[in-house]
Amino acid sequence: MLFGGKGSIGLDIGSSYFKVVELKNIRTGFELELFDMLPLPPDLIVDGSIIDSFRLVDSLKELIRKARIKTKNAVIAISGHSSVIIKRISLPEMSEEELSESIRFEAEQYIPFDIEDVNIDFQILGLEEEPGQMDVILVAVKKDIINEYVSVVKEAGLNPIIVDVDAFALENMYELNYEIESGKNVALVNIGASTINMSILKGGVSVFTKDSFLGSNLHTEALQREFNLTYENAERLKRGEPVEGVSPEDAYSIVTAASEDILGEISRSFDYFKSTTLNEDINEVTLSGGCALVKDFPRLLASRVGVEVKVAEPFKNIHIPKKFDISYVEEMAPMAAVAVGLALRRPGDR
Repeated sequence: MLFGGKGSIGLDIGSSYFKVVELKNIRTGFELELFDMLPLPPDLIVDGSIIDSFRLVDSLKELIRKARIKTKNAVIAISGHSSVIIKRISLPEMSEEELSESIRFEAEQYIPFDIEDVNIDFQILGLEEEPGQMDVILVAVKKDIINEYVSVVKEAGLNPIIVDVDAFALENMYELNYEIESGKNVALVNIGASTINMSILKGGVSVFTKDSFLGSNLHTEALQREFNLTYENAERLKRGEPVEGVSPEDAYSIVTAASEDILGEISRSFDYFKSTTLNEDINEVTLSGGCALVKDFPRLLASRVGVEVKVAEPFKNIHIPKKFDISYVEEMAPMAAVAVGLALRRPGDR
Protein backbone atom coordinates (compact mmCIF):
# COMPACT_ATOMS: atom_id res chain seq x y z
CA MET A 1 0.00 0.00 0.00
CA LEU A 2 1.99 2.80 -1.47
CA PHE A 3 2.01 6.58 -1.27
CA GLY A 4 5.16 7.56 -3.33
CA GLY A 5 8.63 9.09 -2.54
CA LYS A 6 12.27 8.00 -2.04
CA GLY A 7 14.80 7.55 0.81
CA SER A 8 12.95 6.41 3.91
CA ILE A 9 13.04 5.34 7.55
CA GLY A 10 11.50 2.14 8.90
CA LEU A 11 9.21 3.18 11.77
CA ASP A 12 7.86 0.37 13.96
CA ILE A 13 4.99 1.74 16.06
CA GLY A 14 4.60 -0.69 18.95
CA SER A 15 2.34 -0.39 21.98
CA SER A 16 5.27 0.26 24.32
CA TYR A 17 8.08 1.58 22.05
CA PHE A 18 8.75 3.43 18.85
CA LYS A 19 11.66 1.83 16.99
CA VAL A 20 13.24 3.62 14.04
CA VAL A 21 15.88 2.36 11.58
CA GLU A 22 17.39 4.02 8.52
CA LEU A 23 19.63 2.08 6.15
CA LYS A 24 21.97 3.37 3.47
CA ASN A 25 22.76 1.40 0.32
CA ILE A 26 26.50 0.75 0.03
CA ARG A 27 28.51 -1.31 -2.46
CA THR A 28 28.51 -4.40 -0.22
CA GLY A 29 24.84 -4.15 0.83
CA PHE A 30 23.51 -1.93 3.63
CA GLU A 31 24.96 0.35 6.28
CA LEU A 32 23.16 1.50 9.42
CA GLU A 33 22.44 5.22 9.16
CA LEU A 34 20.12 5.57 12.16
CA PHE A 35 18.77 3.42 14.99
CA ASP A 36 16.84 4.71 17.98
CA MET A 37 13.97 3.79 20.29
CA LEU A 38 11.58 5.68 22.53
CA PRO A 39 9.40 4.16 25.26
CA LEU A 40 5.70 5.05 25.03
CA PRO A 41 3.31 5.74 27.92
CA PRO A 42 1.04 2.72 28.56
CA ASP A 43 -2.41 2.49 26.90
CA LEU A 44 -1.81 4.81 23.90
CA ILE A 45 -2.30 1.77 21.64
CA VAL A 46 -4.52 -1.12 22.76
CA ASP A 47 -5.14 -4.26 20.67
CA GLY A 48 -3.65 -2.56 17.63
CA SER A 49 -5.99 0.46 17.82
CA ILE A 50 -4.76 3.96 18.62
CA ILE A 51 -6.55 5.17 21.78
CA ASP A 52 -4.85 8.55 22.30
CA SER A 53 -3.62 9.95 18.99
CA PHE A 54 -2.66 13.37 20.45
CA ARG A 55 -0.17 11.90 22.93
CA LEU A 56 1.08 9.44 20.30
CA VAL A 57 1.82 12.33 17.92
CA ASP A 58 3.66 14.16 20.74
CA SER A 59 5.74 11.03 21.46
CA LEU A 60 6.59 10.63 17.76
CA LYS A 61 7.69 14.28 17.58
CA GLU A 62 9.88 13.60 20.63
CA LEU A 63 11.46 10.61 18.83
CA ILE A 64 12.09 12.77 15.73
CA ARG A 65 13.92 15.33 17.92
CA LYS A 66 15.78 12.73 20.02
CA ALA A 67 16.94 10.66 17.04
CA ARG A 68 17.52 13.78 14.88
CA ILE A 69 15.49 12.25 12.07
CA LYS A 70 16.05 14.24 8.88
CA THR A 71 14.41 11.87 6.39
CA LYS A 72 10.71 12.68 6.05
CA ASN A 73 9.57 9.54 4.21
CA ALA A 74 8.51 6.72 6.54
CA VAL A 75 7.55 3.08 6.03
CA ILE A 76 5.19 1.84 8.74
CA ALA A 77 3.43 -1.45 9.46
CA ILE A 78 0.19 -2.69 10.96
CA SER A 79 -0.69 -5.97 12.63
CA GLY A 80 -3.61 -7.51 14.48
CA HIS A 81 -6.02 -10.35 13.86
CA SER A 82 -9.06 -8.04 14.09
CA SER A 83 -7.90 -5.57 11.44
CA VAL A 84 -5.45 -7.46 9.18
CA ILE A 85 -6.37 -10.53 7.13
CA ILE A 86 -3.57 -12.50 5.42
CA LYS A 87 -4.62 -15.53 3.39
CA ARG A 88 -2.76 -17.83 1.04
CA ILE A 89 -5.20 -18.68 -1.75
CA SER A 90 -5.22 -20.65 -4.98
CA LEU A 91 -6.45 -18.87 -8.12
CA PRO A 92 -6.56 -19.63 -11.85
CA GLU A 93 -3.28 -18.68 -13.51
CA MET A 94 -3.25 -15.05 -14.76
CA SER A 95 -0.89 -12.10 -15.12
CA GLU A 96 -0.29 -9.58 -12.34
CA GLU A 97 -2.20 -6.96 -14.36
CA GLU A 98 -5.21 -9.25 -14.78
CA LEU A 99 -5.18 -10.09 -11.07
CA SER A 100 -5.02 -6.43 -10.01
CA GLU A 101 -8.21 -5.86 -12.01
CA SER A 102 -10.07 -8.84 -10.51
CA ILE A 103 -8.56 -8.98 -6.98
CA ARG A 104 -11.48 -7.22 -5.26
CA PHE A 105 -13.93 -9.75 -6.69
CA GLU A 106 -11.64 -12.69 -5.79
CA ALA A 107 -11.06 -11.31 -2.28
CA GLU A 108 -14.73 -10.96 -1.32
CA GLN A 109 -15.17 -14.65 -0.52
CA TYR A 110 -12.12 -14.71 1.79
CA ILE A 111 -12.59 -11.49 3.77
CA PRO A 112 -15.04 -11.21 6.70
CA PHE A 113 -15.35 -7.41 6.27
CA ASP A 114 -17.23 -5.30 3.74
CA ILE A 115 -14.92 -5.06 0.72
CA GLU A 116 -15.46 -1.25 0.69
CA ASP A 117 -13.99 -1.01 4.22
CA VAL A 118 -10.58 -2.53 3.40
CA ASN A 119 -7.46 -1.84 1.37
CA ILE A 120 -6.34 -4.91 -0.55
CA ASP A 121 -2.94 -5.98 -1.83
CA PHE A 122 -1.53 -9.26 -3.11
CA GLN A 123 1.63 -11.07 -4.10
CA ILE A 124 1.81 -13.92 -6.61
CA LEU A 125 3.98 -16.64 -5.03
CA GLY A 126 4.22 -18.90 -8.06
CA LEU A 127 2.49 -21.73 -9.87
CA GLU A 128 0.91 -24.64 -8.00
CA GLU A 129 1.46 -28.30 -8.83
CA GLU A 130 -2.09 -28.40 -10.16
CA PRO A 131 -1.98 -27.20 -13.81
CA GLY A 132 -3.51 -23.78 -14.47
CA GLN A 133 -3.50 -22.71 -10.80
CA MET A 134 -1.25 -20.26 -8.93
CA ASP A 135 -0.50 -19.46 -5.29
CA VAL A 136 -1.32 -15.93 -4.12
CA ILE A 137 -0.93 -14.17 -0.79
CA LEU A 138 -3.92 -11.91 -0.23
CA VAL A 139 -3.73 -9.08 2.32
CA ALA A 140 -6.64 -6.94 3.46
CA VAL A 141 -6.37 -4.21 6.08
CA LYS A 142 -9.24 -2.13 7.47
CA LYS A 143 -9.10 1.38 6.04
CA ASP A 144 -9.95 3.03 9.36
CA ILE A 145 -6.92 1.37 11.03
CA ILE A 146 -4.62 2.45 8.18
CA ASN A 147 -6.01 5.99 8.39
CA GLU A 148 -5.41 6.14 12.19
CA TYR A 149 -1.71 5.30 11.79
CA VAL A 150 -1.18 7.38 8.64
CA SER A 151 -2.76 10.43 10.36
CA VAL A 152 -0.47 10.14 13.40
CA VAL A 153 2.64 9.87 11.21
CA LYS A 154 1.58 12.84 9.05
CA GLU A 155 0.69 15.01 12.06
CA ALA A 156 4.15 14.39 13.49
CA GLY A 157 5.63 15.82 10.26
CA LEU A 158 6.56 12.61 8.41
CA ASN A 159 5.37 11.34 5.04
CA PRO A 160 4.13 7.71 5.16
CA ILE A 161 5.05 6.24 1.76
CA ILE A 162 4.34 2.54 2.40
CA VAL A 163 2.05 0.75 4.85
CA ASP A 164 3.30 -2.82 5.30
CA VAL A 165 2.35 -5.68 7.62
CA ASP A 166 4.56 -6.67 10.59
CA ALA A 167 4.75 -10.33 9.52
CA PHE A 168 6.10 -9.39 6.06
CA ALA A 169 8.62 -6.95 7.55
CA LEU A 170 9.97 -9.85 9.65
CA GLU A 171 10.34 -11.91 6.48
CA ASN A 172 12.35 -9.10 4.81
CA MET A 173 14.62 -8.87 7.85
CA TYR A 174 15.17 -12.65 7.81
CA GLU A 175 15.89 -12.77 4.08
CA LEU A 176 18.62 -10.13 4.43
CA ASN A 177 20.40 -11.77 7.36
CA TYR A 178 19.97 -15.55 7.03
CA GLU A 179 20.62 -18.30 4.51
CA ILE A 180 17.40 -19.65 3.00
CA GLU A 181 17.37 -23.47 2.97
CA SER A 182 14.85 -25.16 0.70
CA GLY A 183 12.41 -27.45 2.48
CA LYS A 184 13.28 -26.01 5.91
CA ASN A 185 10.39 -24.60 7.97
CA VAL A 186 11.50 -21.57 10.01
CA ALA A 187 9.09 -19.84 12.39
CA LEU A 188 9.67 -16.10 12.83
CA VAL A 189 8.11 -15.17 16.17
CA ASN A 190 8.08 -11.49 17.15
CA ILE A 191 6.72 -10.86 20.66
CA GLY A 192 6.24 -7.26 21.68
CA ALA A 193 4.50 -5.78 24.70
CA SER A 194 1.00 -6.70 23.55
CA THR A 195 1.25 -8.52 20.21
CA ILE A 196 2.71 -11.75 18.85
CA ASN A 197 3.45 -11.68 15.10
CA MET A 198 4.16 -15.10 13.67
CA SER A 199 5.26 -16.07 10.19
CA ILE A 200 6.35 -19.55 9.11
CA LEU A 201 8.60 -19.73 6.06
CA LYS A 202 9.17 -22.87 4.01
CA GLY A 203 12.28 -22.47 1.88
CA GLY A 204 11.95 -18.70 2.37
CA VAL A 205 8.30 -18.54 1.22
CA SER A 206 5.54 -17.56 3.65
CA VAL A 207 3.19 -20.50 4.30
CA PHE A 208 1.53 -19.39 7.56
CA THR A 209 0.98 -16.07 9.37
CA LYS A 210 -0.83 -15.24 12.58
CA ASP A 211 -1.15 -12.26 14.95
CA SER A 212 -2.30 -12.54 18.57
CA PHE A 213 -2.96 -9.82 21.14
CA LEU A 214 -0.72 -11.23 23.88
CA GLY A 215 2.75 -10.14 24.85
CA SER A 216 5.36 -9.26 27.40
CA ASN A 217 3.06 -6.82 29.24
CA LEU A 218 1.92 -10.01 31.00
CA HIS A 219 5.37 -10.23 32.63
CA THR A 220 5.42 -6.54 33.57
CA GLU A 221 1.92 -6.58 35.06
CA ALA A 222 2.58 -9.77 37.06
CA LEU A 223 5.77 -8.28 38.56
CA GLN A 224 4.00 -5.00 39.37
CA ARG A 225 1.18 -6.85 41.14
CA GLU A 226 3.42 -9.25 43.05
CA PHE A 227 6.03 -6.76 44.28
CA ASN A 228 4.10 -3.46 44.12
CA LEU A 229 6.59 -2.01 41.63
CA THR A 230 6.52 0.92 39.21
CA TYR A 231 6.15 0.07 35.53
CA GLU A 232 9.82 1.04 34.91
CA ASN A 233 11.18 -1.19 37.71
CA ALA A 234 9.04 -4.14 36.58
CA GLU A 235 10.43 -3.70 33.04
CA ARG A 236 14.00 -3.77 34.38
CA LEU A 237 13.30 -6.78 36.57
CA LYS A 238 11.88 -8.91 33.76
CA ARG A 239 15.10 -8.40 31.79
CA GLY A 240 17.06 -9.79 34.75
CA GLU A 241 18.35 -6.43 36.03
CA PRO A 242 18.50 -6.03 39.85
CA VAL A 243 15.75 -4.05 41.60
CA GLU A 244 16.00 -3.15 45.27
CA GLY A 245 13.88 -5.27 47.59
CA VAL A 246 13.23 -8.11 45.12
CA SER A 247 15.33 -11.25 44.91
CA PRO A 248 16.18 -12.45 41.36
CA GLU A 249 14.85 -15.94 42.27
CA ASP A 250 11.42 -14.60 43.28
CA ALA A 251 11.24 -12.44 40.16
CA TYR A 252 12.23 -15.38 37.96
CA SER A 253 9.42 -17.60 39.28
CA ILE A 254 6.83 -14.83 38.60
CA VAL A 255 8.17 -14.26 35.05
CA THR A 256 8.11 -18.02 34.36
CA ALA A 257 4.49 -18.31 35.52
CA ALA A 258 3.49 -15.21 33.49
CA SER A 259 5.09 -16.74 30.36
CA GLU A 260 2.58 -19.59 30.37
CA ASP A 261 -0.13 -17.89 28.25
CA ILE A 262 2.42 -16.72 25.65
CA LEU A 263 4.07 -20.15 25.41
CA GLY A 264 0.65 -21.82 25.15
CA GLU A 265 -0.45 -19.49 22.33
CA ILE A 266 2.72 -20.17 20.29
CA SER A 267 2.54 -23.90 20.91
CA ARG A 268 -1.12 -24.03 19.77
CA SER A 269 -0.27 -22.05 16.63
CA PHE A 270 2.53 -24.50 15.79
CA ASP A 271 0.15 -27.44 16.36
CA TYR A 272 -2.41 -25.82 14.05
CA PHE A 273 0.27 -25.31 11.37
CA LYS A 274 1.23 -29.00 11.61
CA SER A 275 -2.41 -30.09 11.40
CA THR A 276 -2.88 -28.15 8.14
CA THR A 277 0.37 -29.30 6.47
CA LEU A 278 0.28 -33.10 6.82
CA ASN A 279 2.26 -32.94 10.08
CA GLU A 280 5.26 -31.00 8.78
CA ASP A 281 7.76 -30.12 11.51
CA ILE A 282 9.03 -26.67 12.35
CA ASN A 283 12.84 -26.91 12.17
CA GLU A 284 13.87 -23.65 13.83
CA VAL A 285 12.43 -20.61 15.62
CA THR A 286 13.87 -17.10 15.24
CA LEU A 287 12.66 -15.00 18.17
CA SER A 288 12.50 -11.20 18.11
CA GLY A 289 10.74 -8.37 19.93
CA GLY A 290 11.10 -7.21 23.53
CA CYS A 291 10.19 -10.65 24.86
CA ALA A 292 13.46 -11.99 23.42
CA LEU A 293 15.21 -9.85 26.08
CA VAL A 294 13.18 -11.31 28.96
CA LYS A 295 15.51 -13.35 31.14
CA ASP A 296 15.49 -17.02 30.07
CA PHE A 297 12.41 -16.69 27.83
CA PRO A 298 14.14 -18.12 24.69
CA ARG A 299 15.01 -21.27 26.69
CA LEU A 300 11.45 -21.57 28.06
CA LEU A 301 10.07 -21.34 24.52
CA ALA A 302 12.52 -23.93 23.15
CA SER A 303 11.60 -26.28 25.98
CA ARG A 304 7.84 -25.85 25.33
CA VAL A 305 7.84 -26.28 21.53
CA GLY A 306 10.73 -28.77 21.34
CA VAL A 307 12.51 -26.75 18.64
CA GLU A 308 15.81 -24.82 18.68
CA VAL A 309 15.15 -21.12 19.36
CA LYS A 310 17.62 -18.51 18.12
CA VAL A 311 17.37 -14.85 19.10
CA ALA A 312 17.09 -12.72 15.94
CA GLU A 313 20.09 -10.69 14.77
CA PRO A 314 18.49 -8.09 12.47
CA PHE A 315 21.80 -6.19 11.99
CA LYS A 316 23.85 -9.33 11.26
CA ASN A 317 24.47 -8.47 7.58
CA ILE A 318 24.30 -4.68 8.02
CA HIS A 319 27.51 -2.71 8.40
CA ILE A 320 27.44 -0.70 11.66
CA PRO A 321 29.70 2.40 11.57
CA LYS A 322 31.87 3.35 14.56
CA LYS A 323 29.63 6.34 15.42
CA PHE A 324 27.18 3.87 17.02
CA ASP A 325 27.42 2.39 20.51
CA ILE A 326 27.85 -1.16 19.18
CA SER A 327 27.07 -2.86 22.50
CA TYR A 328 23.75 -0.96 22.77
CA VAL A 329 22.82 -1.79 19.17
CA GLU A 330 23.58 -5.48 19.74
CA GLU A 331 21.72 -5.59 23.05
CA MET A 332 18.56 -3.98 21.65
CA ALA A 333 18.78 -5.60 18.19
CA PRO A 334 15.96 -8.16 18.77
CA MET A 335 13.56 -5.22 19.25
CA ALA A 336 14.57 -3.75 15.87
CA ALA A 337 13.54 -6.73 13.71
CA VAL A 338 10.35 -5.19 12.28
CA ALA A 339 11.93 -1.72 11.87
CA VAL A 340 14.84 -3.24 9.89
CA GLY A 341 12.39 -5.08 7.64
CA LEU A 342 10.51 -1.82 7.04
CA ALA A 343 13.71 0.14 6.37
CA LEU A 344 14.49 -2.32 3.54
CA ARG A 345 11.29 -1.42 1.66
CA ARG A 346 11.46 0.83 -1.38
CA PRO A 347 8.57 2.36 -3.34
CA GLY A 348 7.53 0.11 -6.20
CA ASP A 349 9.01 -3.11 -4.79
CA ARG A 350 6.87 -6.17 -4.07
